[in-house]
Amino acid sequence: MSAMDLDAPVSIAPQHREQTSATILCCNCGAAIDGTTSAGALCYDCVKLTIDVSQGIQREATLHFCRDCERWLLPPSSWIVAAPESRELLALCLKKLRGLHKVRIIDASFIWTEPHSRRVKVKLTIQDSVSEGVVLQQAFEIEYVVAYQQCPDCAKSYTANTWRACVQVRQKVPHKRTFLYLEQLILKHGAHKDTINIKEVKDGLDFYYSARNQAEKFVDFLNSVAPVRTKKSQELISMDIHTSTKSYKFSYSVELVPICKDDLVAIPIKLAKQIGNISPLGLCYRVGTSLNILDPHTLQTADISTPIYWRAPFTALADVQELVEFIVMDIEPIGAQKGKWLLAEATVARASDLGSNDKTYYTRTHLGNVLHPGDSVMGYMLTGTNFNSPQFDALEQSNSYASQIPDVMLVKKFYARKKKSKNRNWRLRRMAKDEGDLLPKKSDQEKMDRDYEMFLRDVEEDTELRQTMALYKAQQQAKKDAEAMSVVETEDGDDETPQINMDELLDEFDELNVKDEH
Repeated sequence: MSAMDLDAPVSIAPQHREQTSATILCCNCGAAIDGTTSAGALCYDCVKLTIDVSQGIQREATLHFCRDCERWLLPPSSWIVAAPESRELLALCLKKLRGLHKVRIIDASFIWTEPHSRRVKVKLTIQDSVSEGVVLQQAFEIEYVVAYQQCPDCAKSYTANTWRACVQVRQKVPHKRTFLYLEQLILKHGAHKDTINIKEVKDGLDFYYSARNQAEKFVDFLNSVAPVRTKKSQELISMDIHTSTKSYKFSYSVELVPICKDDLVAIPIKLAKQIGNISPLGLCYRVGTSLNILDPHTLQTADISTPIYWRAPFTALADVQELVEFIVMDIEPIGAQKGKWLLAEATVARASDLGSNDKTYYTRTHLGNVLHPGDSVMGYMLTGTNFNSPQFDALEQSNSYASQIPDVMLVKKFYARKKKSKNRNWRLRRMAKDEGDLLPKKSDQEKMDRDYEMFLRDVEEDTELRQTMALYKAQQQAKKDAEAMSVVETEDGDDETPQINMDELLDEFDELNVKDEH
C-alpha cells in the first residue's frame, strides 16, 4: 500500500496565529505604515517633510555688546558679563528667542565662527508633539548679529557725573596702620567689589560708587568692623521742573576713632568709673567694633563702645612712633594670669642709657610670660614727658590716681630683625588705589614704607590679628630670592623673629585688581 493511500495525521489542537496590525499605505509616498499609530496617514519621513515644529521660532536675532566694559545687554536694562561660548552667553541667546516656551529644548550648543565676524551661531535641538503619540525632534541653526551699544555706566564715565555716591573714610592719626588693617578686612570680605574708583587722599581714602545703595552697604560694613562715626550729605545735580524728578550726589563722611592698637590712652576719670572702675591710664590692646583697654598693673580690661566714645571723645597720649626701647634687667612673675597675659614685676633700663648711666625703672607689666632678663622690650617713657592732654592733667591733679602713674609702661617685646626682611614666605593683597593729585614725595614714600613694614611685623607677632586676615603664600620667584638671601646671610642665622606657619597661608592669588606686596 502506498503512502498516498494513508491519511496524514491531523492535529486537533487549537492553532494560535499571530495577529498582524492593520497596514495602510502612506497617502503621500505609498510606503506601508501601521494604520493604528500613523498621524494623518503619513509615514515618519513625510511627517518630517511636511510638519515644521520650529515654526514660530525666529532664526535671526541681535545681541547688544558694550565694547568698553565687555558686557552684554540682558533686556530690558540689565548688563551681564559673559565670556565667549560660555553658559551665561548661551542662556542669554536662548532668552532672546520668541516661541521657545511652546517646545521642549533637548540640546543647545555653539557653532564656531570667526572672532571678527560679529556673528554668533547656535545649534538648537527641540522636540514637540505633532499628534497623539507622535513626537517630532528637529535641529536647526540660529544666527545672532553682535551689535555694539554703549551701556549707561560707560556713557556716564565720559561725563562729569561719573559717580553717584562717595564714602570718605578718614582717621586723624600720624600713621596708616589702621587703614592697612582695614584694607585687609575689605579685601577679605570683598566689600570693595562695587567701587568704580578708590582714591587716596590726605588722612584717608575715598570710595566712589555708581549707586547710593552700594555706598550705604559699604558704610554698614565699616560699622560692623570698626568704631566709626558717620555723617551724610547730599548735593542737587539737576531737577526736571515738569516731573519734579531730582538727581542727587550723596557723600558719606566716615571718621574712624583716632586711637590705634598699642596706643597709650588716658580715659576721662568719670568714664573710667562707668566702664568698670578701671585705671584711667592704660593701653589699647585691640580695636574691633569697640575700643579694648588694658590696665597693665592689674590685668583689668574694659570695652568702650562706639556711642560711648563719641559722646565724650578723647585722643591717645602717645602712639607707637613714640615707643622707646628698654632692656629687661630682672623680671619676676607675681602669679596673676589672664589669658595670654601674666602679671609680673620688672626692672628695666633704657637701651640708650646703657654705658652712660645705670638708671633703672621699676614697673609692673602684663608681659610676664614672654619677657626674660636680657630681652628688649618697647614701652612708653612717662617720667619727664609732657603730655598736652586735659585727661592726663586731671590724673596728675587727682588725689586717687596721681600716685598710680608709673615711670614706664611696657607694651610689647622687641625682636631683633635683619635689615632686609624681604625673605618672608607670605604676602598680603593690596587694593589698586588712584593716588590722584597726591603724588607722594620721597620722604612721604619712605614713611609709607615704614608704616607698612611696622604693620607686617604686627601681623607676624599677633596671632589674633592674623586670624581676621587672609595671608597668601609667596610667589615662587620670591622664594628663590629668599633662599639665595639665606645662603648669603648665613652668619645671621640666629633670628628670634616670629614665623608664620605655612598651614595658615592660602595659595597664590591671581586677581586683576590686586597687587602683590611684601
